[in-house]
Amino acid sequence: MDRCREFAESLRAWRRTAVVMVVLFAGLFAERANGQNLTGSLGTHDPSSVIKLNGTYYYFYTANRLRSKTSTDLTDWTQGPRVFSTPPAWTSTSVPANTGSFWAPDVAYFNDLYHLYYSVSSFGSQDSAIGLATNPTLDPSDPDYFWTDRGAVIESNPGSPYNTIDPSIIQTSNGNVWMTFGSFWNGINLVQLDPTTGKPPARTVITRIAYNGSIEAPYIHEHDGYYYLFVNWGACCQGVNSTYHIRVGRSTSITGPYLDQNGVSMVNNGGSLFLGSEGDFIGPGHFSVLEDDGHEWFSYHYYDASANGASRFNLRALRWTTDGWPVAGPPFPVPEPGSLILVMALASLTFTCRIRRERTIVMPSWRSIGNVIGAPTYDLRTLRWSDDGWPIAGLATPPTKVRARQFERTTSRCQFGDAHFASRCSTGNST
Repeated sequence: MDRCREFAESLRAWRRTAVVMVVLFAGLFAERANGQNLTGSLGTHDPSSVIKLNGTYYYFYTANRLRSKTSTDLTDWTQGPRVFSTPPAWTSTSVPANTGSFWAPDVAYFNDLYHLYYSVSSFGSQDSAIGLATNPTLDPSDPDYFWTDRGAVIESNPGSPYNTIDPSIIQTSNGNVWMTFGSFWNGINLVQLDPTTGKPPARTVITRIAYNGSIEAPYIHEHDGYYYLFVNWGACCQGVNSTYHIRVGRSTSITGPYLDQNGVSMVNNGGSLFLGSEGDFIGPGHFSVLEDDGHEWFSYHYYDASANGASRFNLRALRWTTDGWPVAGPPFPVPEPGSLILVMALASLTFTCRIRRERTIVMPSWRSIGNVIGAPTYDLRTLRWSDDGWPIAGLATPPTKVRARQFERTTSRCQFGDAHFASRCSTGNST
């Protein structure tokens, strides 16, 4: 039975190799949990939502007269043009201290137009405004490309019950359009918009939905019956010394109350930690979600400690726990569940060795864990991930025509279990 013994030893060795492969894969993905896989022009502060038009992805960010970046694959990013050739005239009138650098924009498509909202302010001031510009397209090569200034959407002054910066737009599943906004002074607020004008209707109601002594950059995401409010706490704009981090709460109503995982209202300083500083990735902020081809990704900026605190753009997978809370996943691009194939030999493998007088083909068995009969068994399986980031053996792939090995024996048949294979085969105990 030397051939049987040789075959079993080969399987044992291959199984040990596969275990090492699993460990290496797990270690690799653990190290890349907060990695950067994007290339090109990534220098960004306060990125808007990422939006897709005709196969090209766009986002806007804080800059003099606002700027955009584009990508055709979400990986390699290219610098886009400025939105305004000169600052809209109303901005210097409403906010005299502003010099044409507009902050924290957001972009949304409704009423057949792209709506670009942006902040007009000066650092540490409540003298602020949110502006609006519209465009029928985002493609600068399109003859219809032109940004039309729509003026101020909402303004604040010292003593106002809010600070009108950091706009973020959500279009709910029932077709309504809302804007959340705010920074520090009295927290985060929500107002419904008229989709025809892109501005609040007359006599509108403004609702406070979150508060903390250092809060800004709100974003609302609708998912599986809940509205999730993401906000930043801490200080931005200080490079590696920034203390920005992202908090979250949820509500069954868009107007709240938003509660964190401990049931604390976000109006009362509640908010569960979603993402903080990790290694060289300091001060993550300005969260938004991209839903694309059945996947969810979140975009944000961070301060790169390996580049003297320069602010960079990044994308990561958005995952969900079984009880419905968001979790930061690996950096884009990552294999989704079912797409990464790992060849695994199961540590508990037992099998049946059939030996006949004629030439015998030992085929691979594509079965679940626990099968102990049939041809020598190994698996080509998908690699899945738990909500807390641990690798899990997934479903087996469909059978293939790959042949494991061929050998000849003259014994009728020999069945053996992995633990005592040698003694059973060597003594001729066959069936």
